[in-house]
Amino acid sequence: MAGGPGSVTDIRARWLAERLGAVLGQTVIVENNAAAGSQLAAAQVARAAPDGHTLLLTHQGIAAINPHLYRSLGYDPLRDFAPVARFGIGALVLVVPAASPAQSVAELLSRAKARPGAMNFASPGNGSPPQMAAVQFMRMGGFEATHVPYNGGGAMMSALLAAQVDWAIESLTAALPQLKAGRLRALAVTSSRRAAALPDVPTLAEAGVAGFEYMSWTGLVAPAATPARVIERLNREINRIATSDEGRLWFSNSAADPGEQSPAEFGAFVQAEHAKLGGLVRAAGLRAE
Repeated sequence: MAGGPGSVTDIRARWLAERLGAVLGQTVIVENNAAAGSQLAAAQVARAAPDGHTLLLTHQGIAAINPHLYRSLGYDPLRDFAPVARFGIGALVLVVPAASPAQSVAELLSRAKARPGAMNFASPGNGSPPQMAAVQFMRMGGFEATHVPYNGGGAMMSALLAAQVDWAIESLTAALPQLKAGRLRALAVTSSRRAAALPDVPTLAEAGVAGFEYMSWTGLVAPAATPARVIERLNREINRIATSDEGRLWFSNSAADPGEQSPAEFGAFVQAEHAKLGGLVRAAGLRAE
């Protein structure tokens, strides 16, 4: 189960499903459900039979942001899931529509500070990693903008392309095709080093937001009671696919890294993200109803 059509989770889920199905000798179906910040999808997987046949392609929003953003969830990210494998970690990119007058981060900040709150930014939904990256950008950049959440990455991208919003921070995986086509303009990447896919685009730290870094990730989890032998088999096959020559090239082309980890390592990573991003949500005073 993955996020909305066109989102980074959807893109990664479909790429993995084709290859994992071939290895396992069975069809792997991707079911999209990005409603309510993917809460419904997460809750559905949490209640599914723990047999390894139902997995969730999780991300920061589901595992580390939603628990602090929403008063009530249908799942507990630390208790209701068994970590399977991290599957992709990489930078995001600050983009504006091609027709935007902002040619740089400095120009965007200048325009935003001249009219506090007048500019708006898009995200694929409340609690999504792009929203949190944007919150961190605004806090460290010293400006405010109005959040416009959409129902998934596809809807958000359509709004950007139609110039219905002023800017967004999006995954490089989803943004690269539109950047190459000239429909969007990249102002900066969120990593501490420039992305190989966009070598001429500065990092946000280089562009004047000192110390900025934000990395996004996805990973597979299963219902909590899934047998260890099933988890270990899935972890082994997913990591093998991700780190194959084909896998490394595919991730590299989308400015990401396979990010392979054992189930235990991925579990510890999720717990650390849960604590870190919870602090950002509280510091920004965010709350979703």
